[in-house]
Formats: sequence, C-alpha cells, structure tokens
Amino acid sequence: MARRPKGRFIDGIVLLDKDTGMSSNFALQRVKRIFNANKAGHTGALDPLATGMLPICLGEATKFSQHLLDADKRYLVTAKLGERTDTSDSDGEVVQTRPVEFTQDLLDEKLEFFRGTTQQIPSMYSALKYQGQPLYKYAREGIEVPRESRPITVFELNFIKLEGDELTLDIHCSKGTYIRTIIDDLGEMLGCGAHVIMLRRTQVADYPYEKMVSLAELETLLAQAQEQEIAPKTLLDPLLLPMDTAVANFPEINLPDAMLYYVMQGQAIQAAGLKPDCLVRITIGDERKFVGIGIMNDDGLLAPKRLIVMHENEQQS
Repeated sequence: MARRPKGRFIDGIVLLDKDTGMSSNFALQRVKRIFNANKAGHTGALDPLATGMLPICLGEATKFSQHLLDADKRYLVTAKLGERTDTSDSDGEVVQTRPVEFTQDLLDEKLEFFRGTTQQIPSMYSALKYQGQPLYKYAREGIEVPRESRPITVFELNFIKLEGDELTLDIHCSKGTYIRTIIDDLGEMLGCGAHVIMLRRTQVADYPYEKMVSLAELETLLAQAQEQEIAPKTLLDPLLLPMDTAVANFPEINLPDAMLYYVMQGQAIQAAGLKPDCLVRITIGDERKFVGIGIMNDDGLLAPKRLIVMHENEQQS
C-alpha cells in the first residue's frame, strides 16, 4: 500500500524574494514547510550571494517548473573593479589586483560586445556537471576540467552607474547565462579585472516584481495565524499565483466540459487552433480550468503531454 504523502495538497507558485547568504535549496525547504506542502521545487538556483526572484512551485505546479527554468531572466549586478577573484564573486579569494584606468568610451565599447548572441564558457564554480559531478566540486579541489562554450543571448545590457570602482549594470538574458562570467570577462577586457559583489534577480519570465514575498514575511504570516488560532493557509494561500502562470506564454486551447474525461485519460482529441510542434495550455469549460499542456500529434489531434492530478480533497490543513 502506497504511503500517504506528508503535507497537504496545495498547488501554486510562490514568488520568493530570496535573501543573500542562503542556498536556494534551504529557501525551497523552508517555503515547503511554511505552506505544509506535500511537494515543492524551485525553478533554477540562485547563488547564496544572490538575492531576488526565486519562483517556488508547490504541488502540481512542479510539473511545469522546467518552463520557468527555460525562461528569460533579468538581473541587477554590481561589480567591484580592480580585483579578480577565483570564483568571480566576493565569496572567492582575490587572485589579482590592478589599477582601474579605463575611459567611459572604452567601457561602452566593451559592453557592446556582450549584447546579442555570443558564446560563453561556464565558470568552474557553476553547478553544471562533468562526469556526474558539479563543476564547483572540482574547482574547490583545485581541478580544472574542460568546458564547452555555449550560446547565450543578452537581450538588454544597460549601464546604470559607475561610482568609484563599483559598476552597476542591468542585464536581461536567456537561460543558462552566467552573470559572474560576464563580469569576469568584462573586467579582463577593461584591463583591470572585476568580480560580482551584488547580484539581484529582478525578473523571471513575465512575473511582476511587486508580487515577490520574503521568507521573513511568510514566517510572520505563519506566526500570525498561529497566534490567531486560524489555519495558516487562510493567510498564506492568497499569496500563491496560479500554476498555469508557469506556461502563460503558451497558446490556450479551451475545451468544453464534456471533453474533460477524455483529456484526463490521456486521449488525443480534435481541437481547433493547433500548430505543429507548439505546446499549448489546455483549459476546460467557461471557467477555463487549467488541466495541463498538450501538443499536436502526427494525426493533427491534441495529445495531452503533461496533466495535473485532480485531488478529491484539497482541504487538508
């Protein structure tokens, strides 16, 4: 007999404003406990140094977390010029110090290099794996392993300010872009070296910045619920964004209520508006209840690809 999952069935997405100094996994586990969720997952780790938007998927929303992992991101980054570190951020050891002597014209010229699609070699302190081990594990042992360059796209790179030896940039980029590597490469191009001292993720996909909530705010709401002797979900659940916001950029296919049974059985059905190789959001009825994503099969039918599980009782506390 299958063991009953711990926690309640709760589906949705928390836009966590991660604090500096904590790992993404620590933040994930804490949010999971606060919401007493049976299942949770994040959508791409942030370095402990970094702060900002970390979408946490709860329950059935975890099925669509990959689409947020693949989404564009935006960062605000401050670099310290004149010092290069072994990790390309302030958590590492300074390995080289040089004077800062470039002009604004040179800076503008070098920033232009990073705009658009370029090739980037991942940092040895990234979580990418080589022979089953994250690169940062090799780096900590002083082992350098081969890494292949990968295409990345910087959609926007905006100069914000230069105060003394601190440079602040706003960067909108594709998935898999290492901001630390951009800063390290820029420092070398400027001839002075640089490393990240502040990194804040301000956007994932189209999620609004103002919807973020900190761990401290969640813990305060949990404490308030306990003091008022009410179910924590009363105060916490209104913060959740719908799980289909993870695939909000997919075209919607709305089906009549009568088709729900067939869709949930995984059957391919006729539907208007399908395009080859294009994932769609499947909704049911006038209420447009989200049930999953699908794609057109070889017969031109809508084939369910990833469906949510509908729980008979989602009222567990």
